[in-house]
Amino acid sequence: METPSFRNRRTTFGENAAAYQEARPPYPAVVYDHLRACIPFAGARIFEIGPGTGQATRILLDHQPEELTAIEPDPRLCAYLAEYLAPTAPHLTVIPASWEDAPIEAGTYDLGIAATAFHWLPQAEALRKVHRALKPGGWWAMWWNVFGDPNEPDAFHLKASPLFAQLGESRSWQQGQLPFALNRTARLDDLHAAGFQDVEAFFLRWNITMTTAQISALAATFSQISAADPAVKTHILHELAKLADQEFGGIVERRFMTALYTARKPPRSSGALERR
Repeated sequence: METPSFRNRRTTFGENAAAYQEARPPYPAVVYDHLRACIPFAGARIFEIGPGTGQATRILLDHQPEELTAIEPDPRLCAYLAEYLAPTAPHLTVIPASWEDAPIEAGTYDLGIAATAFHWLPQAEALRKVHRALKPGGWWAMWWNVFGDPNEPDAFHLKASPLFAQLGESRSWQQGQLPFALNRTARLDDLHAAGFQDVEAFFLRWNITMTTAQISALAATFSQISAADPAVKTHILHELAKLADQEFGGIVERRFMTALYTARKPPRSSGALERR
């Protein structure tokens, strides 16, 4: 259930957009390969919910869609997108609004996406609006980079967990619970309940080598750290850096995951909706 504090945290990421863009690792190329197998990006009408600094947006724009409408609630990130992407992408439109409030024409889009963003929304209501926005037969994709593997946590993750436990609740990863993106049953149930068909989930495990500086920079982009009291934020980042330096020699092997969910709005010719 959404709370005011979670809604406010949607706009914590624009404080230092350039640092966020630099710190966040890119999404694996296989995500885009899979989406292009569903629907070509070239010539498509696409909307993106919560583009942030445009990591996924850039990839989509490279394939020359007819239109890409980006809905972003943080005005600082809207300004960042307008400065760094819009001048070379005339088919990009940035709407400064939350998804709930965005003026989106029904039955218009071939593809909708959300990259590490959809957990900030009330799922049932937001997915119903996604469904309405798509053309019959249009595709929806939502995916996340998950910074840790709960089934096989790496050594740094295990040692750093007590530090994160001191912070407030994370929307994407709460202590003692399956991360939002990895809760396959809940995510698939939400998509089916919204009327989608051809619903699938894909999980990719990957490793990355990070320096102490990269560990600190990535952690600084997490919502529960960026929203923390400045003294608490400084303390946590200092302790993470100390841990990386003293116990891992400044080079840390991390285990991350990417979770991808795809679904299709039934074509007009389809009969009864698929039921589970």
